[in-house]
Amino acid sequence: MGEQKKNINGGDVLIKCLLQENVKYMFGIPGGQLLSMYDAVYRFGREQGIDTVMFRHEQAAAHAADAWARLTNKPGVCFGTVGPGATHLVPGVAAAWADNIPVIAIVPQVDIALEDTFTLQGNLDQVSLFKPITKYQTSIRELNKIPDAVHKIFREATGGRPQPVLLEIFPDALIEQINEEDLQILQIQQYRALNKPAISKDAINKSLDLLLNAKRPLIVSGGGVSRAGGWDELLEFAEFLQIPVMTTVMGIGTMSATSKCNLGAAMNNAIFQATSQADVVLALGCKFGFSMGHGKSPTWNKSQKMIQVDIDPTIIGRAKPIALGIEGDCKIFLKQILEEAKNTKKIEEREWTENLAKSRRSVVDSKKNVASNDEIPIDPQRMIKDVFEFMDDDASLILDGGNIAFYALEQIDYYKPRPPISTLQSIGMGHLGVSIPYGIGAKLARPDKQTIAIAGDGAFMININDLETAVRLGLKDLIYIVGNNNAWGMIKVGQQYGYQQRYIDVDFPDFDYARCAEGFGCYGEVVTDPNEITPALNRAKNSGKPAVLDVKTKYATPDVLMLLFSLGHYFR
Repeated sequence: MGEQKKNINGGDVLIKCLLQENVKYMFGIPGGQLLSMYDAVYRFGREQGIDTVMFRHEQAAAHAADAWARLTNKPGVCFGTVGPGATHLVPGVAAAWADNIPVIAIVPQVDIALEDTFTLQGNLDQVSLFKPITKYQTSIRELNKIPDAVHKIFREATGGRPQPVLLEIFPDALIEQINEEDLQILQIQQYRALNKPAISKDAINKSLDLLLNAKRPLIVSGGGVSRAGGWDELLEFAEFLQIPVMTTVMGIGTMSATSKCNLGAAMNNAIFQATSQADVVLALGCKFGFSMGHGKSPTWNKSQKMIQVDIDPTIIGRAKPIALGIEGDCKIFLKQILEEAKNTKKIEEREWTENLAKSRRSVVDSKKNVASNDEIPIDPQRMIKDVFEFMDDDASLILDGGNIAFYALEQIDYYKPRPPISTLQSIGMGHLGVSIPYGIGAKLARPDKQTIAIAGDGAFMININDLETAVRLGLKDLIYIVGNNNAWGMIKVGQQYGYQQRYIDVDFPDFDYARCAEGFGCYGEVVTDPNEITPALNRAKNSGKPAVLDVKTKYATPDVLMLLFSLGHYFR
């Protein structure tokens, strides 16, 4: 006789379903209603490849799941207990929602018998709470519904435009039991499509015709190219037709920095020249948000023709009128249009592209010159330069904050090319406090890669308690650089230029972030001399611990922010 199948509970079923989805980490804080899930991880989950990562705040756990998803291109999973745990997840889930990141949020409910009784943590409509920041929500009361619910949330999170989803489970379903023989968990290919459809040949030909007849074409490469993995096709296509390429923040690394066609990511004079003068724009997987001037004049001109390609049809034509809209995967589009372009004559040189390349070189040379100064307090541009020169070529890079993030974006690929899917910033929500949890999630996603996080002092303090998590996990070559100018820098800029320097609630007292980090068990060091930045980075790298460098910088305003301000895209 064969071995008799045993009864298993809902917590076991949930973990089995997540294992089927190849989930490696679940980021969160334990709660009483989730104990059967935890017990399943303990009894068989770890052995089979899944584990929990305890954080000190659920918001940080959601951010870590977000970072994991960004770097692995697979859904990240976070959880919190019923009530306060769920509400603490909201900021992190919202940041992922704004950047189209597939995060799976799992929360329990109170017992069915205790519904609407004002029991501890009860009477909260969690599904409605998460509706504005998730693509799909489902609530499960019975064990036998768990497999189908997990299938649905992963299908929704990854299908079309990726975004967060919510799975709410009542504890009744988690403790209920079922005979394992009666359990059916489908293979991934049985319940969701793994291949994207081809683009119509007519749409490809029309797109190519518009680009071939353009005098000043421009390609914008966004997060859709990153998620689709279309950077090789983009480079070959752009260079075949000599079309300049700018990337959005979510598209950083999708265009090779060594190519003459590359214009970079941050808005500067060269990119403004391109966006304002282009006659045909090929927009690939981008939403035209704040950092892109919202697709409006004067950053973009009204007469230009736009071809917009996006996996989500609701994005097409939303920010700017289009000449041609194409619903589809950016990699497939680029592969098809490249094949069609090769039937035409290769363009060896384009005056438009040459002129923009010269403009970019001028911008880069000017910025490098400014960033080489030895002033004290340290110029934030100097700090960024030294960090980027020190950083490994394939490091995971995290940007957290307002002004300091803009300073980093200005020089993002001046010293070393940025690989695709390696730069993390909460750009859509502009969320602060991501550096520490993003760093943890990034290091777990790419443990063999260096992880560098650059943060403003205000942003760094928001989730500082999870430095303990980084220490507890024994993470190494994880370096946090705090640009400490004792201010909410971006808001101070607004009061400086928009409200005649009537400063209120924007200045901080002196604080030693390095000593604070040492209290958590990190390596910590204060840097006041620009010539000590690189030696301090080396000491941090060799410390064998998560490290925090408190770099005392002067208060200043990034050029890119002033450009956006002058164009009317900031502080209206």
